[in-house]
Amino acid sequence: MTEVNSPPRPGGWTRFVTARPRLSLLVALVLTALAVVAGSGVADHLGSGGWEDPAAESSYATKALEREFPASQPNLLLLVDAGRASVDDPAVAAEARDLTSRLAAEKGVTGVGSYWQADASAAPALRAEDGHEALIAARVTGDENTMAKTLDRIAPHYRGTHGRVQVRIGGIVAVRHEMQTIIKEDLTRAELIALPITLVLLVMVFGSAIAALLPLGIGIVAILGTNAVLRGLTTFTDVSVFALNLTTALGLGLAIDYALFIVRRYREELSTGAAPLTAVGATLRTAGRTVLFSALTVAVSLAAMMVFPQYFLRSFAYAGIAVVLLAAAAALILLPAALVLLGHRVNSLDLRRLFRRGRTPGPADGTAWARTAGLVMRRAPLFALGTTVLLVTLGLPFLGVKFGTADDRQLPSTAESHVVQQHIREDFPGSPGGGLEILAEGRATAAQYAAYKQRVAALPDVVRVDGPLVKGDAAYFTVQPGGEAVDGAAQRLTGDLRALHAPFGTKVTGTAAVLVDTKHAIAGRLPWAAAFIAVVTLLLVFLLTGSVLIPIQAVVLNALSLTAMFGAVVWVFQDGHLSGPLGFTSPGSIETTLPVLMFCVAFGLSMDYGVFLLSRIKEEYDRTGDHEAAVRHGLQRTGGLITAAAVILAVVMVAIGTSRVTNTKMLGLGIALAVLMDAMVVRSLLVPAIMRLTGRATWWAPAPLRRLHDRFGLGEGEAPAPRGAAGNGATGHGEPELATRSGGSLTL
Repeated sequence: MTEVNSPPRPGGWTRFVTARPRLSLLVALVLTALAVVAGSGVADHLGSGGWEDPAAESSYATKALEREFPASQPNLLLLVDAGRASVDDPAVAAEARDLTSRLAAEKGVTGVGSYWQADASAAPALRAEDGHEALIAARVTGDENTMAKTLDRIAPHYRGTHGRVQVRIGGIVAVRHEMQTIIKEDLTRAELIALPITLVLLVMVFGSAIAALLPLGIGIVAILGTNAVLRGLTTFTDVSVFALNLTTALGLGLAIDYALFIVRRYREELSTGAAPLTAVGATLRTAGRTVLFSALTVAVSLAAMMVFPQYFLRSFAYAGIAVVLLAAAAALILLPAALVLLGHRVNSLDLRRLFRRGRTPGPADGTAWARTAGLVMRRAPLFALGTTVLLVTLGLPFLGVKFGTADDRQLPSTAESHVVQQHIREDFPGSPGGGLEILAEGRATAAQYAAYKQRVAALPDVVRVDGPLVKGDAAYFTVQPGGEAVDGAAQRLTGDLRALHAPFGTKVTGTAAVLVDTKHAIAGRLPWAAAFIAVVTLLLVFLLTGSVLIPIQAVVLNALSLTAMFGAVVWVFQDGHLSGPLGFTSPGSIETTLPVLMFCVAFGLSMDYGVFLLSRIKEEYDRTGDHEAAVRHGLQRTGGLITAAAVILAVVMVAIGTSRVTNTKMLGLGIALAVLMDAMVVRSLLVPAIMRLTGRATWWAPAPLRRLHDRFGLGEGEAPAPRGAAGNGATGHGEPELATRSGGSLTL
């Protein structure tokens, strides 16, 4: 017979992760070192595009034009500035022709043309209206990495002063290469900002420097491991350089969240007098299962981006899933091993004693959070209505969202390629490179081409039609719309051109056409992504709680917590408010894929905090059967933890948001706002208010679902203490017992 005071035997998972803790940590150290080697230089293998749908009409036409008519798709522009002289000055023209000839002879460059070699119909578009600047256009061939290497090789020979002219480099290749370079530099700076601040905050939360270093260690392992995974993926598919930002943010943020939750619970168990091994076992059965559920819910939200065809979005799914799973694995395998070795020394090096002046602090028992929960539940209708109205109001600006494409205006105003493209927009007629191209396929006569050209020219919003340039059975026309390259008129013109009948096959591409196709691809797959997130989240939260209502509440409240983020994105980054202090140029629109990305990431992080709170409420409700006391206890035990985790993650995201690339700035600052709103408004005010209004019905489930949860729900490895009246299987309030059983459940 087991003695009353003997500690319980550790469960299977606990035995596995604590049997040889030193060996576990040594293996982790070796694997991390290998990940450093495997992931080194990963940024050099990542792309800076990926916003287009590869199966769209515009993508097909672009590739066909690149192959058959490379001069029609210039991606490199040399802006030749003659100073006070005219571009038609003989000395200027001679220097420009020499530059054009040299560029045409470069390896990896094709389709070279310039104002000084263009025919009479095309020349005006390549000459600035003031006559002091003109363009040399070319196409750099190969994939993104090959184009970047070509640009690195040739740019120094063309940039700068050549005789009487000054040359600056622009075009899509230059924009993307400069964006990639800036992102890598900014990411390094963000890490240097975030790591020391995060360490200080962790010391403030834990007091112990030893305990504070554990979450950082888990985050570093997750980040380095994910870099190795991304490097491996680049050998099979395209991966966006923007994914590195998510790797850093989630690697630090989630690892810190998970480690905070586990270390905090471990210290609680130690404070009750439990031995270190016993404390680790209890921690894994409670906080460990929460971390597992949290990782699954975050991974589900990020996995939804896999349904979209753009590799920009898919890259974030690759990086996000990898970093989430690695962070959870490190927290559930390496952290318990470290805690067993540290034992009570996890509380060592309490740096807060330096500021206590000899005073002994009271326990951090969360009484302030308990009082907050009590106040909110006493005024539940007021808090529920007030916070809902506030969140909806903050989200109203998103109703005026305008979707656009990522262009040079993502870069700082001083970036060379941004300067060149801005000159072209402002000083050149018709914005060269911003028109629409029509690929004509199939045999046709000159008369048929001419008739088609007349019909195109007669369409609304068409300023000029050039072409056709014929090569075998293919030809292409260039259509210059009025206004901006991607405004509403250009998008309508795309539809008109595609609807226009022709005696040969036609495909339309160009900036506006790519935007139209991107919006169509996202709109067509967005319901599937949303349904995937909702259904799997509902299932996971049901397995956690055994309730029908709580999963619905979780999905709705999480979505509501994102309204402030979306409203701020439009108010700040589209409408340009605060653009001066934040240091960016507003293009007047939001890149089409970015709201999808921000929703998936922010929704996953909201579920992360939701699971932390719900698991503690469920644990207390199973123990006592008192609904309101369980809500109050759950917020008391996790309110400070969730807030601390949210502040630390917000610090990381704000550090990412210091980037000079607008999309990265938007991603970092937007998600930081969403995280803080979720922790400080939704979890602290709205959740307890709603749970008070729904009362004990919160935990209801029909009998078949209760049986399903009893068998497959994620339990803690042991049946909870009985609630309510003894022996009758009831809660004491006439409601069926909903406690999680250990039989058949996944246990930690």
